[in-house]
Amino acid sequence: MSADLNQKSQKIYVVGHRGMVGSAIVRNLEAKGYANIVTRTHAQLDLINQAAVEAFFVQEKPDQVYLAAAKVGGIHANNTFPAEFIYENLMVQNNVIHQAFISGVKKLLFLGSSCIYPKLAPQPMSEDALLTGKLEPTNEPYAIAKIAGIKMCESYNRQYGQSHGIDYRSVMPTNLYGPGDNYHPVNSHVIPALISRFHEAKVSNVPEVVIWGTGTPRREFLYVDDMAAASVFVMHLDRKAYDSQTQPMQSHINVGFGSDVTIAELAAAVAKATRYQGKIGFDPSKPDGTPRKWIDSTRLNRLGWSPQQTLDKGLELAYQDFISRIGNR
Repeated sequence: MSADLNQKSQKIYVVGHRGMVGSAIVRNLEAKGYANIVTRTHAQLDLINQAAVEAFFVQEKPDQVYLAAAKVGGIHANNTFPAEFIYENLMVQNNVIHQAFISGVKKLLFLGSSCIYPKLAPQPMSEDALLTGKLEPTNEPYAIAKIAGIKMCESYNRQYGQSHGIDYRSVMPTNLYGPGDNYHPVNSHVIPALISRFHEAKVSNVPEVVIWGTGTPRREFLYVDDMAAASVFVMHLDRKAYDSQTQPMQSHINVGFGSDVTIAELAAAVAKATRYQGKIGFDPSKPDGTPRKWIDSTRLNRLGWSPQQTLDKGLELAYQDFISRIGNR
């Protein structure tokens, strides 16, 4: 059996397969011919339950793990449920990473978030900005959990990498959007929130949509299927190549689009994707948030990966997903 066929027959556990990123990773793996993919819903496996996670790994014995499960939300959710965000994310990570090691999993990919970087980190934010300053207070509990996940993977590599042959890696995505996004009216992020607002304005013939703030803050956005492609790419990188762009105690890799847009530009692009014909206004009395949030993806680009989906096309695909899930009301 060839090395490629042998790899594609390996059992791969995608943790969080119903989430936006996890479902995209499953799509990517299936498209590449990986047929032995293991998944569990929350009802089937409570990842916070250590005994249940242990029993799963004993039974299934996966060869690879993509850890894409997390409790996520916008500013409101992070501010309202900080205890849940830190507890649940830490427990899920600890259980999955530790039980993966105990059961002999050699390769694991942990998915983090760009919120791990300091609030005032220089732009674009490079990997070495980690732990150089204070975090954004509104999502600090979530960010702390994600930092702990990175450090857990690093610590297991440092202690058991040579003796047990494990290779646990971490990727940090920028703001993601696309199929499977969360369109909750309060807890959603900026792109799904705008898609929902412009769609409702279109069907209700509302003449103007007013956006919070001045429209001048800049943000970076990556289509979720590009993130999935990057995840599979990083997971299968030759160890020497991965080590060339990382360090034992700074082993995470950023995954970004490579450029950012203003909120005003984003709003115009979403209006175009949803075919909203009215005016777009801004309310400068409302907060803008951080002036800029953009990550440096130079290291991943050096390794040979770059995104494929443009923002305009990605927004069209995201809107199609919104219509299919919410209904053309």
